[in-house]
Amino acid sequence: MFSWLGKQGGGRERGGGSDVVQTVTGGLRDLYLRKLLPLEEHYRFHDFHSPALEEADFENKPMVLLVGQYSTGKTTFIRYLLEQDFPGMRIGPEPTTDSFIAVMYGDSEGNIPGNALVVDPKKPFRKLSRFGNAFLNRFMCSQLPNQVLKSISIIDSPGILSGEKQRISRGYDFCQVLQWFAERVDRIILLFDAHKLDISDEFSEAIKSFRGQDDKIRVVLNKADQVDTQQLMRVYGALMWSLGKVINTPEVLRVYIGSFWAHPLRNTENRRLFEAEAQDLFKDIQNLPQKAAVRKLNDLIKRARLAKVHAYIISYLKKEMPSVFGKENKKKELISRLPEIYIQLQREYHISAGDFPEVKKMQELLETCDFTKFHSLKPKLIEAVDNMLANKIASLMSLIRQEESNMPTEIVHGGAFDGTMAGPFGHGYGEGAKEGADEDEWVVAKDKPAYDEIFYTLSPINGKISGISAKKEMVTSKLPNSVLGKIWKLADCDGDGMLDDEEFALAKHLIKIKLDGYELPGTLPSHLVPPSHRKPFQTVE
Repeated sequence: MFSWLGKQGGGRERGGGSDVVQTVTGGLRDLYLRKLLPLEEHYRFHDFHSPALEEADFENKPMVLLVGQYSTGKTTFIRYLLEQDFPGMRIGPEPTTDSFIAVMYGDSEGNIPGNALVVDPKKPFRKLSRFGNAFLNRFMCSQLPNQVLKSISIIDSPGILSGEKQRISRGYDFCQVLQWFAERVDRIILLFDAHKLDISDEFSEAIKSFRGQDDKIRVVLNKADQVDTQQLMRVYGALMWSLGKVINTPEVLRVYIGSFWAHPLRNTENRRLFEAEAQDLFKDIQNLPQKAAVRKLNDLIKRARLAKVHAYIISYLKKEMPSVFGKENKKKELISRLPEIYIQLQREYHISAGDFPEVKKMQELLETCDFTKFHSLKPKLIEAVDNMLANKIASLMSLIRQEESNMPTEIVHGGAFDGTMAGPFGHGYGEGAKEGADEDEWVVAKDKPAYDEIFYTLSPINGKISGISAKKEMVTSKLPNSVLGKIWKLADCDGDGMLDDEEFALAKHLIKIKLDGYELPGTLPSHLVPPSHRKPFQTVE
C-alpha cells in the first residue's frame, strides 16, 4: 500500500498493525517533486504564477493572514487571541503597522528582520526574496513563547489607506505579496470597522488578489459594540453590499460580528450575539491544525490544475510561432487573441474556464517573453500530472483519513481560546438546557406553580394527562410537530404515554427553551429529570 510514494519523501515505515508508509507531508512533498515540479519547470510556471514549493512549505504550521484598512483592529485582534504583547507590536488610531509581521512560536521573545528571515530554510518565506529590499525592509518575524503559536502562526499586514500616493510609495507590489501569502495560508481574515465600511481602491485590489482562494476567506465586522442593534443591521447590510461589488462569487461570505479586544462592551444589548459569533470564529481557527493536511492537498490540486492549463497555453503559443520571419508581429497577434485562445483550449481539452489564469495579467507577462524559447507540448509530463490527480491523490486522501483516525484531534489551545472552553464563562454555560446544571434545586420548580394551573385545567385522571390532552396544550406554542415530538419523548420520563404534573412542567420548560432560541438536548440531562423520577441515590451532575 502507498508504494507509489517512493523513498525520497522522507517517510517512515511502521511495523505491526499500522502500515502507514509515510507521513502525509512526505507524501505531498514526494508527489510535488516527482510529478508536478517537472511540468512547472519545463513550461516556466514559476515565472508566470508562483515560485516553486520548498520543504518548509510542506512542514510549516497553519497560518492565518489578517488584512484590513488602517485602525480596524488587526494588531489588537492578534493581541486578543494571544493575550499578551508581541515584539514589534504597535497599536493606535492612526496607521501604526507599516510592515508585514509573521507572529510565530519561539523559545524566547525577539525579532528576525526580513533579509535574515528569507534565508532561513526552516521558515516558509524564502521565496519572498524576489520582492526586493523595499519589501524585506518592511517584513519581520516576531517570535515569542505562546501556547497559541505552538499550533498556528499569524501574519499581520500593513493597514491599507485610500489614495494613489500610498500605493506608489510602498516600493513593492503590495497585492503580489498578499497573493503570495494567500496561496500558502490556511485562513484569510478580512477585518472591517463598524464605522469604516468603505472599501478603498487599494483594499479592493487587495481582495481581488485573493482570486481562487475564496474558500479561505472569512470576514470580521469588528467594533460592533459601538453601535446599537438598529444601526448594526444597517452596517451589516452595507458591508455585504460593499463586499458583493468586490468579490464576484455567488456564495455569501461568512461574516463574524463582534468586538475582539479585552475591554468592556460599550453596548451590551447584543452581548449574546457577540459571544456566539466569537465562539464560531474560535472554532474555525481552532480546527485549522486538524484540517492542515487536507488544505495542503487541496492547494496542491489547485496548483496542478493551473500548471496543466499553463502548459497548454505555452505550448499552443510555441506551435503558432513562425520558424523564420514575422515573429514579433505574430507574438503581438497571439497576445491580443489570448481570450480566443482560452476558449479554443477549453473546448479542445475539456477544461473549465475557472481553471485559466486572468487574461489581462497573462497578457502583461507574455509581453516580455521570447515565444521561440517556449517548449512544445510534452504528453508524458501532462500524463504524469493526470495520473497524480486521478489516482495518487485519492490514495493520499485515504492516508490522511487513516492518520486522523489514529491520532488525537489537534486543536489550538491557549490565549483567548481557553477562556471559552470551560467554567461559568464558557459559551452557553447556564443557558438553555444547561440552566440549573450546578444548582441543587430542580430548575423547573420556580415556574411549576404556573404550569400546575394549566395542568389541572386539562382534567388529569389519577394524576396524569393523556397524550391527546397534552398535545392540545403543547401545539399552542406553534412549534413544528417534529420539535414537539422530541419534547414529548424527553418529558415522558417513564415512557408510559402519559404525563404527570412534573413531566408536564418539564415539557413546558423544554418548550420555553426552544422558544428562547436554544437547541434541545439529545438526551435529557440529569439535572432536568423530575425529582420523583430520579433513581435512588441519583445525584445531579
